[in-house]
Amino acid sequence: MGQLAAAFPFAGVLLSFAILPGVAPRLWHRWMAAVIGGWVALGFMLRMLSGGLMNAAQTLWQVSLAEFLPFITLLLALYALGGGISIKGGPWGRPCGNLLLLVIGTVLASIMGTIGATLLLIHPLLAANGYRAEKRHLILAFIILVGNCGGALSPLGDPPLLAGFLRGVPFFWPAVHLWQPLLVLAVPVLLLCLGADLYFARRDAMPRPQKFRIGGGMNIFLLVVLVLAIPLAGIWHPGMVTILSAKIPGEHLALIVVELGCIALSEALTPRAIRSHNRFAWGAMREIVMLFFAIFATITPVFQLLQTAALAPNPLSWFWASGIASAILDAAPTYLIFFEAAGGHAASLSAAPAHLLTAIAAGSVFFGPVTYLGNAPNLMVREIAARRAVKMPGFFAFAGLMSLILTPVYVLMSFLFF
Repeated sequence: MGQLAAAFPFAGVLLSFAILPGVAPRLWHRWMAAVIGGWVALGFMLRMLSGGLMNAAQTLWQVSLAEFLPFITLLLALYALGGGISIKGGPWGRPCGNLLLLVIGTVLASIMGTIGATLLLIHPLLAANGYRAEKRHLILAFIILVGNCGGALSPLGDPPLLAGFLRGVPFFWPAVHLWQPLLVLAVPVLLLCLGADLYFARRDAMPRPQKFRIGGGMNIFLLVVLVLAIPLAGIWHPGMVTILSAKIPGEHLALIVVELGCIALSEALTPRAIRSHNRFAWGAMREIVMLFFAIFATITPVFQLLQTAALAPNPLSWFWASGIASAILDAAPTYLIFFEAAGGHAASLSAAPAHLLTAIAAGSVFFGPVTYLGNAPNLMVREIAARRAVKMPGFFAFAGLMSLILTPVYVLMSFLFF
């Protein structure tokens, strides 16, 4: 009973993010920091009661430095660099052009992260199709491919895979084990979107395509630097560094410095016109930063609880369980929870044939688009589309539509891979 009580703040964090934005949006946006801070404080108090003040403070500081900080600085760096690259013109706006943009976005999501790729490409997609009477099918396909599943091939792509990388899963493991499931999902979604786009395009007179232009060369260069630096951290291990009694791997600390440097250079050197064109604002990341800090601060008791649980090592069950949990809660904490439940040993879980880790990773990543809560870009795209007068489906309508589209794909994945 004590372990269940200790896990209560974590459940409170996830339920707050799941329910309050839809039920009481004004209250949530005004008091979000207080609500989340309250759950973190409750978790701290429960740990203090069971282990003492010093133990609670040490645990929170260790988690903040060694787990949360490396995780969030990479997301912020990808967000800053993606928001500093502008794309104007191009063949988008016509069915084949829209298909090409979705394919490009699917590839870029694993290189610059789903958040970075979303921020880079959603504005060109919406602007090029602004004349269209119906374009929600494009946004739904964009959420599935660019905002979620396209990031399946690297730790840069999706937060759950980044969490796995920071816990010891090899950098190229996702590319080796998830490219086939990604292909099985991406091809039918692209074909379905193309068919719908060809149907709806008959109603509208298509404008002439504009000359393609890309800006933000410095951010492209910094993105290349970041993409090269992260795999190096997987093979360079200088040892542990102690900061105020908390320990962090030296390679993670070096990456944080590189990422903060990329953010600073991007902020200093990116022309304001590019940021304005992309409607870039750091405020959009506020909720994401708070969510992940609260998750990392309160999730430790859940890990401890799962270590005592007996779960059958059936990949098919883990695929669906992690997938449904990811859709309802959030992909990153779902991955961490199931990763720990499977033993939490990266070397053994990632060793061939790695069926269990593949099931956990696939479920966490590919079920992300089922609801608006599955991954951060889902909410981001909905807000951006709403600002451009696109009437997006409500929470339950969105979930029902996505389930209708994706459930047959998940069933096919189950037969082919699990």
